[in-house]
Amino acid sequence: MLQIFEISERIAANDASRDVLWCSRPRFNSEEGMQRLNIAPLSVNGLLSTNLWGTHTGVLTSATLSLGNSFDPVARSIGIDHSLNPETGVARAWSATDAGSPFDYPKQGILYIAKDLPTPGQSPTTESQLDTIAELITAAGGRTLGLFSSRRAAELAAEAMRERLDVPILIQGEDQLPTLVAQFSEDEETCLFGTLSLWQGVDVPGPACQLVIMDRIPFPRPDDPVKAARTRAIAASGGNGFMQVSATHAALLLAQGAGRLVRSINDRGVVAVLDPRLATARYGSFLTNSMPNFWTTTKKDVAIGALQRLSEAQ
Repeated sequence: MLQIFEISERIAANDASRDVLWCSRPRFNSEEGMQRLNIAPLSVNGLLSTNLWGTHTGVLTSATLSLGNSFDPVARSIGIDHSLNPETGVARAWSATDAGSPFDYPKQGILYIAKDLPTPGQSPTTESQLDTIAELITAAGGRTLGLFSSRRAAELAAEAMRERLDVPILIQGEDQLPTLVAQFSEDEETCLFGTLSLWQGVDVPGPACQLVIMDRIPFPRPDDPVKAARTRAIAASGGNGFMQVSATHAALLLAQGAGRLVRSINDRGVVAVLDPRLATARYGSFLTNSMPNFWTTTKKDVAIGALQRLSEAQ
């Protein structure tokens, strides 16, 4: 009951400098179902800074703690930046170490950025994007993990590839995810398309996964209430809300998605990002510097040639 009382007080106070408050309806039925009033902290860095890091020492490890060649974005988000401790007036002490990787990314992988494709818009897919996906999968002989920014985009791409290509196409949601990943890893011609769960949780070493396709830069949805509120708050305080929220979110997912390609010292392949902004936008270097340092090209024929050689070598 105490928790209910505390949450009710927070909702009634509606402190926009501390909390984000929004109303939602269950996604499975947009017309019916109980509406929900949600509340979330605008940021957790202050809570962690005050209640955890002031009295505890932590060791934080991950393959994706460095974004844009810097640990600062993640450190800032969890309250261990170099700001002064409000209670002691002393700067917080922390250090970061990049332990490196056992993989030789420039030799094991190619990052292909489809610079000639149109910038993604509101449409889940475009014909030119589907044409490029078909060409890449054909060159790879299947062996493709398709990472999409929305369920609708994944479904449309899967339907189009099933009509155009003679390779098995699996789509997230048609079966349990572990079953789909097992099928993908067991049959080298099979392709697996899906959304967020696949960006982070697939470990398929070997020739079954030699092409990873990302349909667009995975910025957060514009209607995400928490990230939108954080962006406004940072901008209001004079910061760059886009870089600290949207770009950092995208950089983390790109790093995780690209990491699906090379899972052992023998893996080879191509990561294809079908979004020209990765090569043309000012924030593009921040995003690519967050990914494994693959050899990079904007030429489709180079990526296709590499995939064909890998396929022929199997």
